[in-house]
Amino acid sequence: MRAQTRHQLKQDRFSRATLDAAEKTVHWSVEHRGKLIVAGILVLLMVGLGVGAWYYRNLQDQEASVQLSRAVQTLDTPVRPPNMPPQPENPSFASINERATAAHKQFQEIVERYPHTRSASFAHYFLGVTSAEMGDYPAAEGQLQEVASYHNADLSALAKFALAAVYRNSNRELAAIDLYKQLMAKPTSTVGKVMAQMELAATYQAANQPLEAKRTYEQIQKENPASQAAQIASAKLQALK
Repeated sequence: MRAQTRHQLKQDRFSRATLDAAEKTVHWSVEHRGKLIVAGILVLLMVGLGVGAWYYRNLQDQEASVQLSRAVQTLDTPVRPPNMPPQPENPSFASINERATAAHKQFQEIVERYPHTRSASFAHYFLGVTSAEMGDYPAAEGQLQEVASYHNADLSALAKFALAAVYRNSNRELAAIDLYKQLMAKPTSTVGKVMAQMELAATYQAANQPLEAKRTYEQIQKENPASQAAQIASAKLQALK
């Protein structure tokens, strides 16, 4: 419905602009009727191509969305405990790596087949996530850095959050800390300030900076009293003592 509404608004704006121009040039049109007929045919042709392109993009978006749902479902499939045989009635994977490899192929196909859709943008993010789960940190870093540069603030924040984890897992805590601070400064609906703060504090701990971790947990308590985040921060502070 939103897409249809936006399309209708565009059509309304186009119609108003066309009528205004027609009123201003009516006297000219009488003198140049032949040229206008040819121009009118060209305009109709362009409008037809535009509608066709819009329909094609809409169809592509729908197909890509279905494929993205399937790929995410693959990524959400349970991993069997060690030594447990597969059960046909309950899909599962033998390891996180096996699951990530299967999902990675699906996300890659979406990016390649539907490159100009929103689903492809999200699939690109999941390519980075699955690359990291497969242990391919260079590939994950490149993919997530690209998504982090997108204009979509929510998706960019998710990519930065995942990229920070890649940095932590490859012993680049300073780079991770910088990203978490960026996310704290500009929280989004996908990565809130507290979420970034918690990971920042954990990164400080991993980097042997307990005082900075302590300050971060105390900040969480101060800014979020009587919340679950404050309770978690309190427990973390007790563990630091």
